[in-house]
Amino acid sequence: MEELASLSSMRTRYCGLLGEKDLNTQVTVCGWVAHRREHGEHLAFLDVRDHTGIVQCVVDGGLEARTEWVVCVTGILRRRPAGTENDSLGTGAVELTECTLLVLSAAQPPPFPVEDRIDADEALRMRYRFVDLRRPRMQRNLRLRSKVLESLRRSMVEQGFCEVETPLLWTPTPEGAREFVVPSRLRRGECYVLPQSPQIAKQLLMVSGMDRYFQVARCLRDEDLRADRQFEFTQLDMEASFVDAEDIRRIVTDMVQRAIGYVTGSHPDMVSTITWRESMDRFGTDKPDLRSPMELIDLTQCFAATEVKALSGPCVKALVVKGNGSAAQVGISRNILDGLVEHARKLGGKGLAWFRVKDATPGSVELDSPLTKFLSTDEQDGMVRACNVSAGDTVLVVSDAWRVACEVMGGIRALLLSGVAGQKLANGSGTGEDGTSEDAVQGRNMSLVWVIDFPLFDGMDDAGNLVSAHHPFTMPHPDDIGLLGSDPTSVRSLAYDLVLNGWELGSGSIRIHDPQVQRRIFSTLGLSDEDAASRFGFLLDAFRYGVPPHGGFAIGVDRLVALLAGESSIRNVIAFPKTQTGYDPLTGAPKEVSPTVLAELGMSFRGVR
Repeated sequence: MEELASLSSMRTRYCGLLGEKDLNTQVTVCGWVAHRREHGEHLAFLDVRDHTGIVQCVVDGGLEARTEWVVCVTGILRRRPAGTENDSLGTGAVELTECTLLVLSAAQPPPFPVEDRIDADEALRMRYRFVDLRRPRMQRNLRLRSKVLESLRRSMVEQGFCEVETPLLWTPTPEGAREFVVPSRLRRGECYVLPQSPQIAKQLLMVSGMDRYFQVARCLRDEDLRADRQFEFTQLDMEASFVDAEDIRRIVTDMVQRAIGYVTGSHPDMVSTITWRESMDRFGTDKPDLRSPMELIDLTQCFAATEVKALSGPCVKALVVKGNGSAAQVGISRNILDGLVEHARKLGGKGLAWFRVKDATPGSVELDSPLTKFLSTDEQDGMVRACNVSAGDTVLVVSDAWRVACEVMGGIRALLLSGVAGQKLANGSGTGEDGTSEDAVQGRNMSLVWVIDFPLFDGMDDAGNLVSAHHPFTMPHPDDIGLLGSDPTSVRSLAYDLVLNGWELGSGSIRIHDPQVQRRIFSTLGLSDEDAASRFGFLLDAFRYGVPPHGGFAIGVDRLVALLAGESSIRNVIAFPKTQTGYDPLTGAPKEVSPTVLAELGMSFRGVR
């Protein structure tokens, strides 16, 4: 303790930042021992690591310091002897010599190496997350996250937004996902919920005259987990008054482009805008990845009079997987094709037809498929022309209702682009062995697209009532309001999504501020005035006191950071995530609560062991 107290500064430099400017000066570094190498009886080399990198330290071989021990090293920075440089290190041309070593904390051997390329199971890494986070990749991800948040905040402030915090103990909101419930001790038998988002709170702030609000908000949804979803996640939420949809998209585009530029050094080449209908038609999804030229092709007219049942649906969609232009190349292997057929069924399709092109010269079409013998020459020629295929290509075809056909082919396209069925077949961008994309890490190959004109309603509930695609406060497209009474499923909304490389970054909409329009929407949804008052009373009550036209958006920070980091899962950009089963291996949560706590809350569990 006296030695520690005698230090005027715990360290004078970071390990990875040492260089020419520090040569022949005395410096002190602190960090973890990454490696120890013995060099005879009286000499040892310690690689000391902090979040900036590693520096080699030459110490007395008799001093005890093992892997992952925490140390403080003071020495003179010198050039390494000729021939001993390490080009793989940023500090590989220098080393600390004449070192004194102070052990700050001894350590047990870690459960896995603190290196980027490790084979440790994810559950083990999450159990020892404090060790996992020492790895350069994880340090880089969390610091990149901080930079992204800094950039997003700066953009909001510079565009006139005010940061306002909203409650985490809230009331149930109509956003579709299951909510986490928090029992109240003071009001026994009553509960709060954790907010799915600040949606209603931020609309109330617009009624309050805040004009432009934003918040880095923690949101919580009790949903099944996957690579791009956690129980708790972070959004940058924003809302603005006296705006239209283009205003919101312009504000958000500036914010996201700045963040991408701040991290990568370059903005995306362009930001596209596409309608929901066109996106479904061309890509089979409302989250299109535009980096690949592969698009859905409509073959409905080609097979309008076909006698082949598998191709006689109301909509026929196709995908072409390019070959190498050689008749000797047989296209996709039968093993992969069988897997694609099964995947199409899992996606809700009846199946998947396929045609491998052996020859496609004028007047001489040769297709390899179980269905070829049932097709007329005109049908084969028509498909070849519409798909613009050549020898070695493979055509995948689905026939079904329009939305089903689009979504099934969109799922097949996503599978091909992911590399599961062979990324080279789909001209998709590859990923490294560790799941990162070098293109993403270097800021290349970024595709930003706005998807607009979503349907206002999305199917019906069990009672036969229409369901809001976004939420019941979304403004209908002004050109379609007249269809609410006659053809509500055709009504478009003023909702919009921002998509980056096939991931939905976030969504938003212009909100309804006209009471008459709001009543029509509630009526179309089958909600009586009493039902509406019961579910949304406090918001509707606020709207009676003067509500400005307003709209907003929410960006998924975890997803944006994951894409910029080149990660395939948001778990790798969150400090302490849950597993896909919702379990926290580090803390053991969720856990049983003691009977005393349950009694204070007036609660008990039934049917639980």
